[in-house]
Amino acid sequence: MNPETVVVVGQRALEIMLLLSMPLLLVALVVGLLVGVFQAATQINEMTLSFIPKLLAMTAALALSGPWMLKILVGYTRELFESIPSLIH
Repeated sequence: MNPETVVVVGQRALEIMLLLSMPLLLVALVVGLLVGVFQAATQINEMTLSFIPKLLAMTAALALSGPWMLKILVGYTRELFESIPSLIH
């Protein structure tokens, strides 16, 4: 296994990690912004107010995007296992 192969495998792993984390992070960002605007408009400065909406939204996002995320992860794992013989010279 040469250094270029290690870099390519690591780069692909980082790409998959970013791809899988993107839906949940975007949902948390949007819900956080909406709750922040609501808190600014109503002048409610409760720190725990944003926790429950974020938790519910991220649970819904995980339920909706979970099958897609699992498909991507299984595909990458299968691709990685199938490439093991070519990685070992």
